[in-house]
Amino acid sequence: ISCWNSLQSLLSSMKQACEILTRDPEGGAARIPFETFSFLYSYLASIDGEISETEKKAFLQDIQEHADKHSGMVLIRHF
Repeated sequence: ISCWNSLQSLLSSMKQACEILTRDPEGGAARIPFETFSFLYSYLASIDGEISETEKKAFLQDIQEHADKHSGMVLIRHF
């Protein structure tokens, strides 16, 4: 259960980061480049320590597949 809580907390932080870093207008899709998302997610996940390297890689691969369909941009709905 702590891993689930950890993941939910991390995803909540990532949502906030997208909303802060986006160039989309207020209330928009809150898109950010995959490279930025990947860097922040990897950093926060490593600080958290509850998410395995395998889980991090699988999650980022899934996000990248979505981003590739949206000109390299990650949308909050992707996660």
